[in-house]
Parts: sequence; structure tokens; C-alpha cells
Amino acid sequence: MKEIEVTCKLGKELSADEIQTAAVKALGVSPKMKQQLKYRIVRRSIDARNDILYRYRIEVAKPDEVLQEYTLEEYQNVASAEPVIIIGAGPAGMFAGLRLLMRGFKPVILERGKDVHARKFDMAKLSTEGVVNPDSNYCFGEGGAGTFSDGKLYTRSSKRGDIREVLHQLVRFGADPSILIDAHPHIGSDKLPIVVENIRKCIIEHGGEYHFDSRVTDIERRPDGAFDVTAGEVYTARKVILATGHSARDIYEMFDRKGWELQAKGFALGVRVEHPQSLINKIQYHGKYQPYMPTAEYSFVTQVLDRGVFSFCMCPGGILVPAATAEGELVLNGMSNSQRNSKWANSGVVVQIEPEDFPEYAQYGPLALLRFQQDIEKKMFEYTGSLKAPAQRMMDFCRRIPSANLPKSSYHPGVENAPLHELLPEHVSLRLKYAFPEIGNKKMHGYYTNDALLLGVESRTSSPVRIPRDPETLEHPQLPGLYPCGEGAGYAGGIVSSALDGINCAAKI
Repeated sequence: MKEIEVTCKLGKELSADEIQTAAVKALGVSPKMKQQLKYRIVRRSIDARNDILYRYRIEVAKPDEVLQEYTLEEYQNVASAEPVIIIGAGPAGMFAGLRLLMRGFKPVILERGKDVHARKFDMAKLSTEGVVNPDSNYCFGEGGAGTFSDGKLYTRSSKRGDIREVLHQLVRFGADPSILIDAHPHIGSDKLPIVVENIRKCIIEHGGEYHFDSRVTDIERRPDGAFDVTAGEVYTARKVILATGHSARDIYEMFDRKGWELQAKGFALGVRVEHPQSLINKIQYHGKYQPYMPTAEYSFVTQVLDRGVFSFCMCPGGILVPAATAEGELVLNGMSNSQRNSKWANSGVVVQIEPEDFPEYAQYGPLALLRFQQDIEKKMFEYTGSLKAPAQRMMDFCRRIPSANLPKSSYHPGVENAPLHELLPEHVSLRLKYAFPEIGNKKMHGYYTNDALLLGVESRTSSPVRIPRDPETLEHPQLPGLYPCGEGAGYAGGIVSSALDGINCAAKI
């Protein structure tokens, strides 16, 4: 068996004959054996350095050799099995539930929000009327924040576990099989709800439970070591997976109130940057973009004044949405449907922040950067007095001058001309001021332009709090049997890494 590389032009399908012809040469066999050779596509990526090509990595083998195909374990019927409470029905919670089914435990999933379809009505009210439901929004509800935030599956690293389990599960429940091979797999916010619903149906059909509108208000350790979890009614289990997501501030506050260990954690804060998608296509394809080519995306990271500045959750052909989880706060996120066909490209561009950067918040202990995050979101809301986003053209922001007017935006609640360079903390504003011209001059010629719009604020990049856990058992050091999990606990950053962390916690159980 060998791994080979084969290219073909975008807009053209790579045929079995082409693959087998390349395999003949790589394996050194007779051309007469061509049609008997086996192959498996491992990865597909776009190479836009010269000619615009798809670059395939393919495993090829002789007829008597075995190509290992990945297979998922079967689910068990767990209706009468030992229950495990999972708090949160985002990627970490869902994939923990699926792994528990495989191993004969009964997942009992408590979700503060609504099912994935009912969520849509609350998100519509948020975008059109400015009404925030604190339990059902772009962050809370079945599927978690990732369901309506583009469905990108960036993590390809195997350091957290075998990502094939996550990708194959997603395909099993309705995702396009292309995610198994694409370098930057993407499902889309129009397709993910069906996948999420199918996962729920599977868990219930095998004896698991889902409880919506069930916000956890208390966790108590019983004398026998089990946990009573209050979410309207009381649920009891020996094991609890805490997979609440990075916006469940009430959970952090409950831990702090009970004296359970928490740790302040760095996160990143900045703006959402919106360009015309046609400009990003032109930049990334070096002026060679054609309509049949995939919508162009980008990512970058740089260092400015000893802090990382990087793009985050880039949404090609996407739109901007309000992601507030409480009244009086303003925070933006981005999403794309599967076709990625809007007129705009958007991305968070954020600056790394550490607890020592804002000593004035040290009085809040482990919640220091959580309070800082809240204050910034309140400041943005107070400037406009609504969910309209404070906005400024990119070059005006860097020159620290007001914008005379603003370009159109995909952000439905609307934008308001604002001095974002003053509204953002100087720690963030100054680094962005230097970063945008650098990116435009050194990495993406044309990126630094006044046709780009900056909107505030992008502040939910990751949790500003970590819930500690033992590195071996994955249990909280004071609460054996409770497993802090996923983004909310500070151990993941996206759909795939959160799903893997859920799988790892379930495997420990």
C-alpha cells in the first residue's frame, strides 16, 4: 500500500480511471491490473498558488492488500441502563451521549434551551425585534452555538482523539460525505439542524432521554457520592458530564458561590470584519476566480506588541448575527449556509487577552475576565441603545478618524456609525490598528481597504473561565464523578474539538 498525490482542475471530477492509472505507476504493477487496484481518498484541498487545482491524497493498494475502512461501533439499547446526566446538548453533550450509547450507559441530556427547530423562532425575534430569550438564542438550545454558526469543522489534529469518529457520526446522521476528505470541511447552518435532530432521535430510540427548557439551577453532592441536579425537577446520577458551552455564565457563578474551584483563563476579543465576498475571491484566487470555484476563505495569525492577533470563525459567503444571551448586551457572530452564497465574507479578528492585562478586574478572582467580557458587551449595547452594531470602516479605524458613511452590511439589526477605535479597550484597539495594514501589505493584498466594515464586538471566542479537572480522570478535583467538558469548561474550541472532548469524558466513565 502507498499514499499518492493526484491533482485535477477545479470544476472537474477526479475519475476512478485517473486514480488507478496513477496507482499503476506508484505500485509498479502491470497496466493490465489497473482496474483491480484498490484506492481510498484520504484528503482533498485547494491549491491556489499557480493554476487553481484540487490536490488529492489517496491510499492505493494491490488486489491482495487490505485498505482499512473506518467503522463505527454499534449503539446499545440503554433504556434500563445506569444513567449519566449530561448538562448541555451542544457538540460535547451530543457526542458524549452517542459514545455512552456504544458503551451501555443511558444518557440523560438536560438542555436549558429549546429543540433545534423551536430555537429558530427565538433567533428570528432576536434579529428582527431585538428580543433576547436568555435560554434560547444563537448560543443556547439544541446543538449549541455551532449549529447556527456556520458548521465549520476545522479541527484536523488527532491530538485530542480520533476525529474520524466525529466526522463519520455526522455523515451517519445526514452530513455530506465530502466532510470526510475535505481539508476544511463545512456543513452549513441550513443543514446542521437536520443532523442535530437525527442525533437526538437516535439517542431517544436507544433508550436515552432529552429534556428541553431544563436550565440547571443547582448541583448537589449526596452523601452516597451521587449527584442531584436541579433543572425544574431533580435528576440523580453517579456521573455528570458538564457540557454547558462558553456562555453559561450562571454555571460559573454557581461554582464560585459554592466554593468549587475555578480558574481565570485568557480569551480573545475584537471585531467582526466584513468584506465583499467578491474581493476575498479575487485576493485568494489571485484574480482567477470563476463561479464554479468554491467561495474563498482566509485565516491568519500574527504577533503585535507581544500578543497574538488572529482571524476567528471565518464565514465565506456568510452573514452576521446577534449572539447576545442577556438583555442589555451586544455581541456578534457569523454563519454561512451550505452554499456560502451571500455577497459578504465575515470573520472575527481578535486579540489575545490574559488576566494580567486588566488588573482592575482582579477583585473578581476567577471571574475576572468574565466580568471584563460582560462590561465590553454592555458598553457596545449602551452606545447604540439597541442590537444595532457600532461600526466603522477599516482604514478609518486604523487612522482613528470617524467614517463619513458606512457600506451595506449583512447584519440584520443594522449598524450605527461609531468610533470603534475608542469603544474598544486600548489593548485591543492599538493591536488591531497595526494588524490590519500588516495583513493587507504582507499576506492578503487588498484586504486593508475602506470597503471593509468593522463591527463590535466579537467577544465569545472561547470561555474566559476554566473549570479544572484531573488530567487523567477528567473529573473535577473536588467533585469525583463530575466531568467538566468542552468549550464551557475551557478544554475545546469548536465543533470537532468539543465533540472529541465529549467522547473522551464519556470514555472515562
